[in-house]
Amino acid sequence: MPLTGHSIIAGQATPGSAGTFRGVNPATGDEIGPEVTTLTAEQLTAATQAAAHAFPAYRATSPADRAGFLEAIADEIEGIGDDLIETAHAESGLPVARLTGERGRTCGQLRLFAKVVRAGDHLGVRIDPALPDRTPLPRPDLRQRMIALGPVAVFGASNFPLAFSTAGGDTASALAAGCPVVVKAHNAHPGTAELVGHAIAAAAERTGMPAGVFSLVFGQGNETGAALVSDPAIAAVGFTGSRAGGLALVAAAAARPRPIPVYAEMSSVNPVVVLPGAIEGERAWDLATAYVASLTQGSGQFCTNPGLLFLPAGEAGDRFADGVAAAVREAAGQTMLTGGIHDHFAAGTERLGTTGDVTTVAVGTEGETQNAPAPVVFGVEIAEFVSDDSLADEIFGASGLIVRYEEVASLAAALERMEGQLTATLHGTDTDHDAARTLLAVLETRAGRVLWGGWPTGVEVSHAMVHGGPFPATSDSRTTSVGTLAIERFQRPVCYQDLPEALLPEALREDNPWGLVRRLDGELQLPASR
Repeated sequence: MPLTGHSIIAGQATPGSAGTFRGVNPATGDEIGPEVTTLTAEQLTAATQAAAHAFPAYRATSPADRAGFLEAIADEIEGIGDDLIETAHAESGLPVARLTGERGRTCGQLRLFAKVVRAGDHLGVRIDPALPDRTPLPRPDLRQRMIALGPVAVFGASNFPLAFSTAGGDTASALAAGCPVVVKAHNAHPGTAELVGHAIAAAAERTGMPAGVFSLVFGQGNETGAALVSDPAIAAVGFTGSRAGGLALVAAAAARPRPIPVYAEMSSVNPVVVLPGAIEGERAWDLATAYVASLTQGSGQFCTNPGLLFLPAGEAGDRFADGVAAAVREAAGQTMLTGGIHDHFAAGTERLGTTGDVTTVAVGTEGETQNAPAPVVFGVEIAEFVSDDSLADEIFGASGLIVRYEEVASLAAALERMEGQLTATLHGTDTDHDAARTLLAVLETRAGRVLWGGWPTGVEVSHAMVHGGPFPATSDSRTTSVGTLAIERFQRPVCYQDLPEALLPEALREDNPWGLVRRLDGELQLPASR
């Protein structure tokens, strides 16, 4: 499909009238693709009004029909073929293999949500039958289900042009919940967004969904985002990006006459704690090499990048640091997503490297393309770390800080001072379990996912996954943006009291026409078909 550079409003390509921009290949700095037209405020309102118009019909769809829509989106995305991967590669600089895997993840999570919707468990049906003879007061008939909030504004992420963007996790979970979606495309990959946007529109038409169930909008600057969040038709927001960007959206949503929830995933340095048993003997060198591999993966442009590592003082810790230095010196820079991200990385590493008693452990080499800075790892003692909160600031890219500690008590105190994180990781052996128990009590209050061994880069899309955490990792620590629990962000519970059977929603009727798992008087009730 040839790219037009136009927004897609309710299934129709819509040229914008507010201005134009071009995509940029970050590896070369060259402009690519057609001129992309941006929407005026009036055109943006057309998209949100289309979503509002589609909402009543879309939220009333059956589980089977909605699941079929999600599966059709996955089919349509796969049907784009190599053009999608080639476009995303040119716009992001990310390797073809990485993007091929990301496409698989995108389609996989759409199909996973389809299974959730088809099963209907997300509706959370609870039925407390009437007890007319109960004394001293009878109990009315009470039936509860989850309903969709309304149209959702989703902001595409720069670092995942497929899995966290147009048809990414926020869009998939919102559509699964019964919410129409208006996606603000990320301007770093407009062609990728347009291709996926047309796939969603085609799936909506093919499965008979209302056209306004999805729109893709292009805009320049912060004005489009603020206008979208402030629009009275929008009922919730999904965002992945910087802390400054997320907080701006939170403020705009809170300032509305009717405030709405913003689920923003923002900032995390993902502390890794190395306990003494993990680096005994030759294990120190192997673990150091694995750490650098995780740190530099994808040029460090993961929200789960292990930017902070706590390492024991002493000889074994020195061997680990030597291993890190050797691996970093062998590492070459990879193309970053945009020139702006590269500039922020350069400023952040310059600031960190000249702060207090921070030392440079090692620096790699620059890559051969533009915007491919050398990986770098710094070091500092724990006393200095706890005295300067700025040392825990996120630097988006292949930059790490190793903090040397003497005692578990001082380490626990340092972790207690830290802000909320997406992840926290412990490396140790059976000999470290006592220390690990002490630290786990702290880490579980600071992170949404706690790992033993391994590395935080790589987020499995599954039922049990949590990709969230206390502020500023996210704006709402009760939720996740990855995994099937993400659907709950875009729902709310409604209780129906003493409604006649003929007026009850299908999910709450006595004959259970959708074959749902339900709780009857608190007891789990399986339908005959399960």
